[in-house]
Amino acid sequence: MFSIRRIHDDVLPINRDAIRQVQEIFRHHFTALHPEEIEGLTEKLRNPFKQRFRGVLLVAERHRGRIVGFAYLMHEPELEFCYLDFIASAKDMTGRGIGGALYQRVQQETIALNARGLFFECLPDDPAVCDDAELLNENIARLRFYEHFGVRPVIGTAYEKPVNPGDLCCPHLMYSDTKENRPLRRNFAKKVVRAILERKYGDICSADYINEVVDSFRDDPVRVRPPRYVKTTRTSSPAGTGVLEPSVMVVNDKHDIHHVRDRGYVEAPVRIKSILDALQPTGMFRVFPPRQYAEKHICRVHDAEFVAYLRRACAGVNQGKSLYPYVFPVRNSARPPKELSVRAGYYCIDTFTPLNNNAYLAAKRAVDCALTAGDMLLQGHRVAYALVRPPGHHAERRSFGGFCYFNNAAIAADYLSKIGRVAILDVDYHHGNGQQDIFYSRDDVLTISIHGHPNIAYPYFSGFEDERGEGPGEGFNRNFALPEKIDGNQYRKVLAKAISAIADFKPALLVLALGLDTAKADPTGTWSLMAKDFEANGRMIGELGLPTLVIQEGGYRTRTLGLNARHFFEGLLPGLFRP
Repeated sequence: MFSIRRIHDDVLPINRDAIRQVQEIFRHHFTALHPEEIEGLTEKLRNPFKQRFRGVLLVAERHRGRIVGFAYLMHEPELEFCYLDFIASAKDMTGRGIGGALYQRVQQETIALNARGLFFECLPDDPAVCDDAELLNENIARLRFYEHFGVRPVIGTAYEKPVNPGDLCCPHLMYSDTKENRPLRRNFAKKVVRAILERKYGDICSADYINEVVDSFRDDPVRVRPPRYVKTTRTSSPAGTGVLEPSVMVVNDKHDIHHVRDRGYVEAPVRIKSILDALQPTGMFRVFPPRQYAEKHICRVHDAEFVAYLRRACAGVNQGKSLYPYVFPVRNSARPPKELSVRAGYYCIDTFTPLNNNAYLAAKRAVDCALTAGDMLLQGHRVAYALVRPPGHHAERRSFGGFCYFNNAAIAADYLSKIGRVAILDVDYHHGNGQQDIFYSRDDVLTISIHGHPNIAYPYFSGFEDERGEGPGEGFNRNFALPEKIDGNQYRKVLAKAISAIADFKPALLVLALGLDTAKADPTGTWSLMAKDFEANGRMIGELGLPTLVIQEGGYRTRTLGLNARHFFEGLLPGLFRP
C-alpha cells in the first residue's frame, strides 16, 4: 500500500529525505539529465521564476517514508495550463499501479488548479521514426497506458519536427482535457506550445524553429490521434476545491469530562460538537486519534511545581464539584500557601477558572492532541487542526486562568522549534498573554497577538503594544491591541500587518491560535466579524504558504461557531495547497 502526498518545499526533514529519494529515482530513470538539473529540484519548488512555472511535486510514499514513485508537474497560472514534466516509479516498483495512481492524481491537481488542459510529451510508437526496438516497445506501452486515460497525441502539426536535421524519435505533444470532451482550441494551443518551447527548450530551440512549430497549429479545434490500443478509457474523480489531501484533525476525546455546569460558564462541551457538526460533512478533514505524550513536554514551557500542583489539586477535588480561587496571596516563592484550595489563587490569574476532578486530565489530553497534530506536520502534512478544549492561550509559565490550564499553542511551538523557527499567530479576541510570558526572552519563536485592547478586554494586565520582548527576545513579541468596535475590513488591515511581520521572520512553521470569539454577538467579545470575514482572514493566512498547526482557542456563540469555523478553513486550506 502507498499514499500520495504533495511536497511543497524542503523545510521539513521528512520532505528533504523525500526529495533525496526522488532525485535517486531521477538518476536511475533519466540518465540523460544533467546532474545540475536533478540537484536543482529543490530550487524549482522554492523559486517559481526559475523556469517561469510553478512546480508541483507529488510522491507515492510507502510505510516509513519510502518513496516508490513521483510526478513533477509544472503549472502556468496566467495561461492556465499544466505540463507534466516527469513521472516515474522506483526501479523495483514498476507494474504495481503506482504510475496509474500518480497520473490520476496529476489529473486531479490540474483540475484543482483551474487549468484548462494538461500537456506532456511522449516518444513515438512508429518504427519509421524510432529504430530502437527496445525503446519502441517502451513507447508503445507508454502510449497504450495514456490511452486508458483518454489521452492521445496531437496530430497535424510540426511539433515532432527534429530540432537538428536527422534527429529521430522526436516526441509527440499529448493533451488531456480537464473537462469531458472539451476540444483543444487553436489559439490556446499556440500559446501553450510557445511557452513550453521557449521556457523548457529555449537553450536548444531557435526563435525561427519555435515560430515554425507554433504557426503549424492551423486546425481549430486542434486534432488528436484516434485511439490505437484501447476501446474504453478510465475516468478520474474530479476535484475542483483546490484541496486534494484531507487535512489532519485531532479531537480531544476527553474534552467532555471537563464540564463546568455553573451558571454563566460558557466554555462548554457543546463548542466542540458545534464545530465538528459543521466540518465533518465537508470532507476537508480526516480525523486522527491523539497519542499520549510525557508530561516533560509540558514542563518545558510550564514551571514543574505549577504542573505538579494542578495534577494534585485536581485529583483532590470531589467529583462534580468545582474549586474557584478566592484568596490571592502575595506571591512569595519561598512560602507558598500549604492548603491546596488557597494555593489556587497563588497560581491563578482570575476568579472564574475552576479546578475540578477532571480539569488536569482534560487539559493534559488537549496537550496530547496539540502534539499529535504537531507530529503530523513533521510527517509532511500541510495543515493539522487540534480541536481541543479546554483552551490554553491564557496559561502562563506558572499560572492558569481564562478557562486555560496548559498552553497548548506554546507547548506545540516549543516542540516544533527543534526543526527551525516557529511563529505563533493568536487571533483570539483576548490577548495571548500565555505565549507572551513563555517566549518573552526567546528569539526562535515569534509571538503575535491581535486582540481587544487591555483597557477594555481580558486579561486587562497585558497585551499593550509596547510589550516587545526582552533580552534575546526583544522585538520578537508583537501586540496589535484594537478598540472595542471592529468590523471585518478594519480587522484585515491589522491582520495584513501581522502577516507581513511573520513573512519577515521567515519561520519554518506557523502555529495558529484560532479564537472564533471575534464573531458578532460572541458573549465574551465586542467585535462584529461575520462568516465571510473568517473566510477572508483564512485566505490571507493561507497565502503565507507555511505548514500550519491550528489550535482551537475561544469562540462561545455556538449558534454561529461551526459556520464560522467552516468558512475560516474554506479560506485557509486552498492557499496552503496551491503552488
